[in-house]
Amino acid sequence: MKKLVTLVRLNNLIYNTNRDPQVYRRVPKKPFRIQALLNGEGRARAQVLVNGEAKARCDTQINLPDTFTCELAFDTPGSRTATLLIESGGQSFRQDLRLDVMEHEWIG
Repeated sequence: MKKLVTLVRLNNLIYNTNRDPQVYRRVPKKPFRIQALLNGEGRARAQVLVNGEAKARCDTQINLPDTFTCELAFDTPGSRTATLLIESGGQSFRQDLRLDVMEHEWIG
């Protein structure tokens, strides 16, 4: 059986929890771009939930293979957890992504 998700990117960089989080940070109203490269056949349901909200920020059906893309922006600084959920044909994938919003652009 093929892996459902082959790659996850955040802001066009391959997501790695061990990478310095500074490279993924954004300022208010500048969108985060979450992408998942999906593999397989049929259809998949892809969602992004933020901080366990009941309603998904992005929720779509995708024909496989394809790429799921979700853009999120926040009005206030702070740290949030986005959960990427992908389900297809009895397989499921879940990944938590840390989204940090800084008060202003880096100076220096």
